[in-house]
Order: sequence, then structure tokens, then C-alpha cells
Amino acid sequence: MFDTLSDRLAATFKNLRGKGRLSEADIDATAREIRIALLEADVALPVVRAFIKQIKDRALGAEVSGALNPAQQVVKIVNEELVNILGGETRRLRYAKSGPTVIMLAGLQGAGKTTLAGKLGHWLKKQKHTPLLVACDLQRPNAVTQLGVVADRADVAFYGPEPGNGVGDPVKVARDSIEYAKQKQHDIVIVDTAGRLGIDAELMQQAADIRAAINPDEVLFVLDAMIGQDAVTTAQAFLEGVDFTGVVLSKLDGDARGGAALSVAHVTGRQIMFASNGEKVDDFDAFHPDRMASRILGMGDVLSLIEKAEQTFSQAEAEKMAAKLQGGGKDFTLDDFLAQLEQVQKMGSISKLLGMLPGMGQIREQINNIDDRDVNRVGAIIKSMTPAERTDPKIINGSRRARIAKGSGVQVGEVNNLVERFFDARKMMSAMASGKGIPGMPGIPGMGGGGAKKSGKKAPAAKGRKRSGNPLKRAQEEAAAAQRKALGPGQAPEQGGAFGLGAGKGPADFELPKEFKDLL
Repeated sequence: MFDTLSDRLAATFKNLRGKGRLSEADIDATAREIRIALLEADVALPVVRAFIKQIKDRALGAEVSGALNPAQQVVKIVNEELVNILGGETRRLRYAKSGPTVIMLAGLQGAGKTTLAGKLGHWLKKQKHTPLLVACDLQRPNAVTQLGVVADRADVAFYGPEPGNGVGDPVKVARDSIEYAKQKQHDIVIVDTAGRLGIDAELMQQAADIRAAINPDEVLFVLDAMIGQDAVTTAQAFLEGVDFTGVVLSKLDGDARGGAALSVAHVTGRQIMFASNGEKVDDFDAFHPDRMASRILGMGDVLSLIEKAEQTFSQAEAEKMAAKLQGGGKDFTLDDFLAQLEQVQKMGSISKLLGMLPGMGQIREQINNIDDRDVNRVGAIIKSMTPAERTDPKIINGSRRARIAKGSGVQVGEVNNLVERFFDARKMMSAMASGKGIPGMPGIPGMGGGGAKKSGKKAPAAKGRKRSGNPLKRAQEEAAAAQRKALGPGQAPEQGGAFGLGAGKGPADFELPKEFKDLL
């Protein structure tokens, strides 16, 4: 959704790179480009004005003029202001102190409330809650039946005593659902209300009556992210009519320009709490302003990627796989390779996962062309092999390849490619697991050398200890030499660590900063 905005901002910042100092004209030109990018993304005009004013005020201040890299400092300012516009900190659900927590959904017709109710219920169930979906949309044809189907797909409980289609009192259903939840020991009640137009006074009053009857802990306004400029007007109408406490963005996987997401939190003062970005029941998660801002600026969203991996991969399986790779990779089979691919597939669309990595905006077109069905083809090829062939792919000769290709419905060339890719992947993963780095790439400090060949030439031996031309460094060297002389042979002086740690602060008692601990 934010691809166009990301591309425009990336082009804008590219013009700043390489400039040792930014003039006022440079900052004005950058602000103008950002303004055009935001307006093209359908962000509301008052929000654009406030955003550009903040950026210009900060960019013309000391934090940019005194920075070592002014261009990076401007990007940092834009990132921080984007986070502020998107709501600042992540907003969590408020749970009731006693009795079931009641969450009411409100929004326009067609915004996706019923589908979102199922996704929210499924998400809460994964958080160890026992949600109950309540059908209070008694106006739209088959709305009750639809919510029942969605609840069944999400594997959560459903309460719909009235048939709907214009029959029944939604206020009474909402009130009765609280007692039902208490009897059945559901700790969360999600009330799906009828979709309405902002100008429909009767239905807006009905929503207000439902709210008064059940006194919900949260009222979530479901906003179609593809709605564009009208999002602000609609949100203000619902704020006055129902007084919602948070916003949920639906259809974030669409190709609209996404200005609604950047406008609604700033205009209404209510934060975006959740985002729905697909058709599946799992395509739903908490909304993090800092992560969304990072994705808009092409910096990726590594934290969300880590969270998805933690939810999908088991610690025991990961340790088992690491042990196989540590042993030179010989025990790593095609069965393990397939298991790893299937685990990645459980995390979601591969193109979406790659899009969370920093710098992937530069190859977005290639990422969008990735077909997730390729993983299924790979699975079909591996499953067409015998257990012996999966364990030792070296025995796969020409006739075996022809049989495997026929069994999986592919060409022989695809079988050849898979076997070659498997050996390459095993070699790379084995090298990484043993600390040698990735073959063919330079070594990373602390991770061992890369696959590059070492030169046979040796450094010439030093003819004698040279004295530094830096007076301060020379004084330090002389002091160290005097300390060594005083201690005598076989004794080493106390030294600081490699990162400037003082004496006595060795690896044993070194403490990571709190932020790093939290991240890990």
C-alpha cells in the first residue's frame, strides 16, 4: 500500500546523499518533495501541513547543522515525525478488571467488520484468551450466517440467537451476550454491529444505544484503508456519534495509496491498534507505528519478522537443525530442507516476508514476482523421491531424475536445479553454522572469515618497535612499557576491553545495555 510513497521518499533522500552540509534551499527542496509525496499518497492536507512544519523546524535547527551526516539526520527526523503522526507508541487493548472484556466494532458498510471480528477473535485466542463473537448486525442479509461461518473458520465461539435479515433487537442481543459469556466462561466478547453510513442518523443512534447497553471496554472503529481522503470525514462522524477508543485498518494489502492510515490517528487523536493485511484469518496483527514508519522509509521491519519466526519455529527443532549443520552439514537431508521450507511458508507469503527486510524496496518488482506456488513444486519433487534419495541425493542419477520428474509433474531440468540448489544451500548453511561466514563473501567481525581465499603472502617482519608520532599515543605506549617493566616477566598489565571498557570490566562481568537486552 505504501510502495508509491516509499519510492518517492527514497528518491528524495537520494538527492541529499553525499552533501557534507545542507543549505536552507536544500531543506526547502526536500520539504517540497516530501509534501508532494504525501499529497499524492492521499494524506489529508492539515496532516501534511503539520508534518512539513515539524520537519522544517527541526531540519533547520542544530541537530542537522551540527550532525556528521546531515542527510541521515534528515531521514531520522522524517522517521520520528512519521512515528508521531501514526500515533507514537504502540497502543495495547485495555482489559476489564472483572468480568468479560467487551470489544465493540463499528464502521461503514463494506469496511470488513465481520471478517475482522473473526481475525481479532483468532488473534486473541492465540494470546490464550477465550473470545466470543456476537452477531448484532441484524440488518444486512445473511450477516448472522456470515459471522457464524467466520467464527467457525477462526475456531472461536459464536453467539447469534436472532436470525437477522431485519428480524430481532440488536441492543437486546448485545446485552444478553454478556450474561451468556459469563455462563460459558468467555473472558472476551466481540460485538459485531451493523455497517452504517456516516449520515445515517438512525443506525448511528442504534450503535450509540448498543454502546450504552453494554458499556464496552474498547470501541474499535474499522476503517477501510483504501477509502482515501474521505477517511478523515468518516472518522470524525463516528467519533461524534459513537466515540470510539481505537482504530483498526482493514485491507492494508490493497494497492490504494494509504493516506488514510497517515491521517486518521493525527486528526482524531485515537491510535491505530490493529491492521488487517490479507484474506486469511492469520493476516492480522497489532499495529506498531515505529515499525510502519520504518517500512515506509524502506528500512524494513525486522522485529515483526522475528516475532513471526518465533511463533512458527519451535526452539527444539531449531536446535536439532543447528546440530546437524554444525557437524559439517552431512546429516542435513532433503527431508530437513523441505521441513525448513514448510516452516517458512507457515510464516506467510514469501514476498511479504522479504519485504520486511531492510533495503528490499530496491528490488520490489522482483519480490512481487515471486510465486509462492514454487515452494509447493519443490515439495512435490522431494516427496516424489524415495527415502534413500532424500537422505543421500548423490545417488540420484539420470533415470532416477526422469522418474522423479514424471512423478511430480515437472521437467527434468527442475529436478536438476533443485538438487544443485540443495547442495549449495547445505554448503552455505554449514559454513555459517561453523562460523566461517557465507562462502564468497568477506568475513564479518566476530563471525569468522568468509569464503574468500587467503593470500599466500606474509606481512614483512617488523624491524623494531616504532614510536608513534601522536604525542598522546606515544605517552600511553611509554606508560604501558614502564608498567610491563615494573611487573616483570610472565605478568600482564590490566587492560581495557576492545570496546573501551576499563580495567576489571572483562567479558565475565560485561553487561549489555538494557535496550539491547530487551531487543534480544
